[in-house]
Formats: sequence, structure tokens, C-alpha cells
Amino acid sequence: MVTLTINGVVQEVNVPSNEIPMLWVLRDIVGLTGTKYGCGIEVCGACTILVDGSPRKSCQMSVNEGVGRSITTVEGLSPDGVSHPLQKAWVQLQVPQCGYCQSGMLMSACAHYNSGSNGDGIEIDNLCVCGTYQRVKQAIQLAATL
Repeated sequence: MVTLTINGVVQEVNVPSNEIPMLWVLRDIVGLTGTKYGCGIEVCGACTILVDGSPRKSCQMSVNEGVGRSITTVEGLSPDGVSHPLQKAWVQLQVPQCGYCQSGMLMSACAHYNSGSNGDGIEIDNLCVCGTYQRVKQAIQLAATL
């Protein structure tokens, strides 16, 4: 058994701690499917979560790395899924196109937002085929005002 704190809730999961990446524990064991599988090699960022407030790509993160830390997924940004300032800005500016990578983008943006960044000069290291980077930066700037 491994004990994890995910979105403020203590979860006990019965998994081999070094054999299953955090991504699959979140999706398949805990049932939080907002975190997406993209490349599987920590490049695209679709699997980005926050670990103690810092963005981490969960596709290569071991379950052991999450023990004793606070893990936040896109489902943990707000209870209703729409009231976090970034979620409001995402909707207002219609940030996503296809939407697949957006949970990872939101989580990366959340790390900037939580650090007090207003979006100026930030680099988004998530890959998006649709190219919504400019709208992501605009949404971080808007969220700072909400």
C-alpha cells in the first residue's frame, strides 16, 4: 500500500511503488482521468500535474516520488471545475482548440499563476499541435486580474 495526498484527499493505493508511473495510478487506480497520456517520455506535457505546487510530468514519475507530497490534478483546481481564475480565463478567451493537452497546459499555467506571475515572459514547455500558446499566456494575464 502506498499513501498519497491527491487534491487534498488521502488515498491509499495498492500498487507496486516503482513499477507504475503516477499517470496510470491517477487515471486507472484513482479514477482522475483529466491527466492525459501524450508521449510517455516527459516531452509533451499532457500529463502535467502539480507536486507541492511545482509542475511535474506524471508519465515518468514513480509513485514513490508522490509519497508525503501534495499532488494536484486538473480536477483539484476547483470543486466545480470552472471557478478557478485560470479556468474562468480559459473559457473567456476560448484557449483550447482540440483540448487534449489543455489539462496539462492548465496545470503548467497554474504553477506560474500560483507564483504570482502575470504571464509576462513565461515559457510554456508543453507541446500543443494547435498552437494555443499565445492564448495560454493571455489567460494567465487575465486570471491575475480576476
